[in-house]
Amino acid sequence: MACGKTPDWRLAAALLIAMALPAAAQTGGQTGPGGTQGPREVGVMTVAEESVPYIVTLPGRAVAYQETGIRPQVGGEVREIVYEPGRPVQEGEVLFRLDPETLAAALAAAEAAVAGAEASLTSAQATVERYRRLEGSGVSAVERSNAEVALTRAEADLKAAEAARDAAQLSLRRTEIVSPIAGVPDVPAVSVGDIVTANQSLTLTTITQLDPIYVDVSESSARLLRTRERVQAGTLTGNGQLDTRLILETGEMHPDTGRLVSPGITVSPTTGTVPIRLEFDNARQMILPGQFLRVEMTLGTTRAVLIPQRATRRAADGTLTAFVARDGQAQQVTLTETGTWRNSWIVTQGIAEGEQVILDGLENLRSGARIAPVPVMINAEGVVQDVPADDAPADVPGAGAD
Repeated sequence: MACGKTPDWRLAAALLIAMALPAAAQTGGQTGPGGTQGPREVGVMTVAEESVPYIVTLPGRAVAYQETGIRPQVGGEVREIVYEPGRPVQEGEVLFRLDPETLAAALAAAEAAVAGAEASLTSAQATVERYRRLEGSGVSAVERSNAEVALTRAEADLKAAEAARDAAQLSLRRTEIVSPIAGVPDVPAVSVGDIVTANQSLTLTTITQLDPIYVDVSESSARLLRTRERVQAGTLTGNGQLDTRLILETGEMHPDTGRLVSPGITVSPTTGTVPIRLEFDNARQMILPGQFLRVEMTLGTTRAVLIPQRATRRAADGTLTAFVARDGQAQQVTLTETGTWRNSWIVTQGIAEGEQVILDGLENLRSGARIAPVPVMINAEGVVQDVPADDAPADVPGAGAD
């Protein structure tokens, strides 16, 4: 077969691929008259400056408002466990009853001692009165003085007996062990028939007050300093009070706001954080001591521009950038942010009010590229949507065009 009669197979394959590709793919973009590449359509949103709350989210841990261990103040046998574990008790409500018989006998003996001391005092008083009448006629001054000393001793004996009786009464009352606070009791650590001693180390049970409840959080001392500097500079405006909201482990928001109990006056030498204690109502006992929670603290408001996070890029060195539409071109700008709010960056520098940030069409977009802005909007879920033609800004080139 003569050379040149049969076409080269590679040339034929190239021709087939070229015929299958659309014109835009062969030119690498949109083409205009004469085959030149046209501007690229991008979705833009006009940004505005607004008052944005400055919110920080801190991890926290719930701590009981009050918690006390119940220990006996007298010894004896446990006769009765009165309360039910988990059922709230009130202050002064009886929890345990101890055997009262031994202490009742001690009280009876103390009362008898008081009666004897009263009789001795009555006799000593009568003796002194008689000696005072007879002094100088059969009773010497020394005898009268001795009688007065005996009277004083009888008075002291009576007071000692009365004190012993009062102590015996107190010990007998303490056989009924009551709750010193209102709260929820734990499972008892003893059973009926156990012998307990006064002021023993083992607690009989624990009473925990759950409403209200404390939540302890820790804030970076460096961020506290930066926040103070922003307030002094006027870029952050406070409302005179700290607004705090609690986020439960399930992600649910606690219905009540918190109150600042202790702002923290020391910095941890190991973590560099300042402890802060907050108080929340807990009527439904949704929060239990030991739970790990999150606290949203609103420190004030700041005037800033909100830039959707999907419109930005974060470089390896942490620089935050975005593209804006300027004079028909895409220009990359560097942004200064102070946090986030509703899926948007809170930007204080890098973009001005009224500029158009590019939200859609960012793939392979380069600074200086020619663009055709199309107005778009972004919903709460972060999805970009077209703006109806009637709502499109008049100053956006190509707005509402077919």
